[in-house]
Amino acid sequence: MIDIQTQPTLSEIQNFKGKYPKQIWSLFFTEMWERFCFYGNRGMLSVFMTDILLMTKQESSLKYGAIQAFVYAFTFLGGLFADKILGFRKSLFWGGLLMIVGSFLLGADAQKFFYFGICLIIVGTGFFKPNISTMVGELYHEGDIRRQAGFNLFYSGINIGALIGGAVCVSVGKMYSWNLAFSLSGIFMVIGLITFYLSKKNLGTIGLQPQNISKNKNGKIYEIGVYVLSLLSLPFVFMMIRNTDYTDLFMYIVGPLTLIYLFYEMSKLKWTENRKLLAALIFITFSIFFWAFFEQAGGSLSLFAKDNLHTNLLFLNIDPNVVNNGVNSVFVIIFSPLVGLLWLALAKRKIEPNAIVKFGLGFLFLAGAFFTFYYTRFFMTPDGKTSLNIFALAYLIITFGELCLSPIGLSLMTQLSPKKLWGVMMGMWFLASAYGQYAAGILGAEMAAKPNATLAENLFAYTSGYKQLSFYALILGIVLIAISPLVKKLMGKANDEDKKNYEEDFNKKTMIYD
Repeated sequence: MIDIQTQPTLSEIQNFKGKYPKQIWSLFFTEMWERFCFYGNRGMLSVFMTDILLMTKQESSLKYGAIQAFVYAFTFLGGLFADKILGFRKSLFWGGLLMIVGSFLLGADAQKFFYFGICLIIVGTGFFKPNISTMVGELYHEGDIRRQAGFNLFYSGINIGALIGGAVCVSVGKMYSWNLAFSLSGIFMVIGLITFYLSKKNLGTIGLQPQNISKNKNGKIYEIGVYVLSLLSLPFVFMMIRNTDYTDLFMYIVGPLTLIYLFYEMSKLKWTENRKLLAALIFITFSIFFWAFFEQAGGSLSLFAKDNLHTNLLFLNIDPNVVNNGVNSVFVIIFSPLVGLLWLALAKRKIEPNAIVKFGLGFLFLAGAFFTFYYTRFFMTPDGKTSLNIFALAYLIITFGELCLSPIGLSLMTQLSPKKLWGVMMGMWFLASAYGQYAAGILGAEMAAKPNATLAENLFAYTSGYKQLSFYALILGIVLIAISPLVKKLMGKANDEDKKNYEEDFNKKTMIYD
């Protein structure tokens, strides 16, 4: 039984002074270690599948897309069950436990238990990921313009974990032991859960089980039912990722069903709420395209780094896969807090671009990044390899695109949604990522050269594809900026009036900035 009396109230938490609520730090470190686990495993996938499981590049790209798609598809279900039955805290713990078991199963014998371990990590991430993000949203009043800065800080925690996990795990796997590398992701997930457990008392009522379940005599049965159902889903997930034809069928079905459910929930709301949700759906739709391009990082760019890059980065001699898995995170760690504070400074001067314009800018940066990936072909040496420095420069550009979209998107899902749909809409945001991951796998497979191609042929095949992605991203960015006035009207209070209402309070609370 949780003693609510000794914990801060929700009002006390949300009426914090200064830059960030103190509770954000426990969520920051919990998410950091969970991202070590997730991005450590993600960074190893394509390399492990081609080098150890001996898949072709086309096959590994499709598998990668399927695995990543199911990771994010399950975030919708995780958000739904957290909203309706488990609450965010229990959902987080259950997801973390599944990820730990999956990682240690891979650590026992990654080649033998590859699909079994990956299935556990997929379902576990679905219960973990959307719910800790939602708890970050609850730390703020509706309309608090410091929310985006908080999500930017939280996002930097994600990337610290991604940097350490992506760099350490792929290095250990390639140089020492893949089993040890997968085990490390499980060890740090344990640290993440312990961190959350020791600090959860500071969260007050945030993330607790819904009262209609906790006070219901059948509530425990519903809760156990969720746990059992999630375990029963494992053979289904196993079948889907073993045969990507089934993944195609699943993706054709789950999207329409999800929209039907959302429209059903919207039918019970007022127009003022539905207007904001329509704006959220526009953001969600365009994010699919963004992640389809961006997530080449774990697929085609990972294979490109493995085969087609020199090992010299400035004055360092470094594994290109470590750069591919980690340099984006380094840039996000450096620039994420600065970008968040930039938005705050612009907001205080009433010149901050609205969210849809930021999304458009994200695509323009994405276009520039993929043109730079394409441009690496002009630095190719006779051995079929090219400059790691230009490759890293492309990631610097892509980082600013990511910072314009992803942390802002997380913030908007709670800002534009009624509280009872926070988990669902956060799940929708990650479901859009699932479709992006799925498309990323297809795009990566289409770009890959034929088996037994030379390194030069492989380089030209991938860079030709990156040039096309650059062109598409440019068009999408221009479209987003063009429709920004319409979307701004749909956002209504969430975009303008809330800022006005909280401006005086914000000035009082953020004197520490000056």
